[in-house]
Amino acid sequence: MEIIQIVAISIIAVILAVVIRQYRPELALQISVVTGLLIFLVVIFKMASVLDALRTFTGRMNIDTVYISTIFRIVGIAYIAEFGAQVCKDAGENSIASKIELAGKVIILVLAVPILMALMELIMEIIP
Repeated sequence: MEIIQIVAISIIAVILAVVIRQYRPELALQISVVTGLLIFLVVIFKMASVLDALRTFTGRMNIDTVYISTIFRIVGIAYIAEFGAQVCKDAGENSIASKIELAGKVIILVLAVPILMALMELIMEIIP
């Protein structure tokens, strides 16, 4: 039922931001950013339990933790980049938002290279 709390907080924040935007636009942006951060923190704490469960599972399966931790980092970077880009878009800075998205994609690509290399090596071992 946490989603109800998140939606309720979001609706209250939107109403406050709309009312305040007429008089103090900079304060409305701050309300939006703080609300986004609160929601982001709630979601991150929920993701921590999922990550712990996956770590336990991969430990039992003898999967190399380097690959799993890299995948977790990639997912985290994607979420953080998306959040940062959305905040910039809310502030009307679409060009900065697109740069954040590009940076996130490049960092994800860099992190994925070792996994891709391991996959290619595995394919080369299978194919004679």
